[in-house]
Amino acid sequence: MNVPEADWTTAVLWLAVVGSGIYHGLNPGMGWPLAVSAGLMNNSCRAVFGALVPLAIGHFLAMGGVLLPFGAVSALVTWQTEIRIAAGFLVIAVGLYLFVNRRHPRFLARIGPAHLTLWSFAVALAHGAGLMLLPIYLNLCRAEELDAGHIAARTLMGSNLITALEVSVVHAFSMIAAGGLMAFAVYQWLGPRFISKSWFNLDTVWPLSLILVGAVALYSS
Repeated sequence: MNVPEADWTTAVLWLAVVGSGIYHGLNPGMGWPLAVSAGLMNNSCRAVFGALVPLAIGHFLAMGGVLLPFGAVSALVTWQTEIRIAAGFLVIAVGLYLFVNRRHPRFLARIGPAHLTLWSFAVALAHGAGLMLLPIYLNLCRAEELDAGHIAARTLMGSNLITALEVSVVHAFSMIAAGGLMAFAVYQWLGPRFISKSWFNLDTVWPLSLILVGAVALYSS
């Protein structure tokens, strides 16, 4: 039985949303060490998972803050190719900037661990996490249009807004699931020495992945 190409495209794009969420979750820069810290400070495994909630909310707000405005743009119907090309160049530009400038923004240092939601939101925005999902989201909207055919702009806008929320939710859930497993493993079995002795930094891989996603978006446009 042959599966329509549009269905394969949609499935691959959703896998990319989940995969990037897992990638973010495993990145210690997105906050799972703070969940370990909360568990150690309170001597409670529940505190580890409790800290994951505001981290997930902050990451979700950052994703939605980037994607929802695009979902509300009715011009997406007419200018979808141009918007995808612009989004691809934007993601590449952010990746190049982060690759050259490795220092984290100074304003993040003034946000304490107690404000985990705000911290997670700020980090996700500063690292361009939402931008990475933008080309994927725009292509998901295109896949939906191929399946639905020609529909009214108002209906399409509503569909795009729902898609933006779905992408944000799926990505944030994947991110916090991966980060939560990492935090639980460090708290329960590996111990805090794992962070100091086996610290892995994705600051080089992250901008390169942004550039790759932007290049793929340009190619598909």
